[in-house]
Amino acid sequence: MKAMKNIDLQKLNQDIEHFVSEREWDQFHSVKNLSMALSVESSELLEIFQWMSEEDSNHIKNNSQVMGKIEDEVADIFVYLLRIISKTDIDLEQVVRNKMRKNAQKYPVEKSRGNSKKYNEL
Repeated sequence: MKAMKNIDLQKLNQDIEHFVSEREWDQFHSVKNLSMALSVESSELLEIFQWMSEEDSNHIKNNSQVMGKIEDEVADIFVYLLRIISKTDIDLEQVVRNKMRKNAQKYPVEKSRGNSKKYNEL
C-alpha cells in the first residue's frame, strides 16, 4: 500500500473557501445543502462500482479511465466534507480520535478480528 501523503488541510480549506467566495456560492452552502450534496456525490461514487465484481473493484487502480472518475468523485466528496467541517467548526482530528476510541470499545480485537459483524452481533 502506498504511503498516504501529508496534506495541509488548512491551506486546502482556504483554497476551497476562496473558490467559493469568488463565485458567491457561500449563500447556497448551508450545512443542510452541503450534507445533501455530500450524499449525492457519495452516490455517484457508488454508481461507478454498482455492477462491478468484487475482483474488478479490488484491481480498479489498474484502470486509468475509471480511476479518473473515482478521483473526481472522491475530490467532490472531500470538498463537501471540508465545507461542512469548516461551517460547523468541527475539530476533525479530535472527532476522528474520539470515534476511534468509541469504535475500539464497540469492536474489541478479541471479538472482531477477521469478523465483519456489527458490534451488536459480536
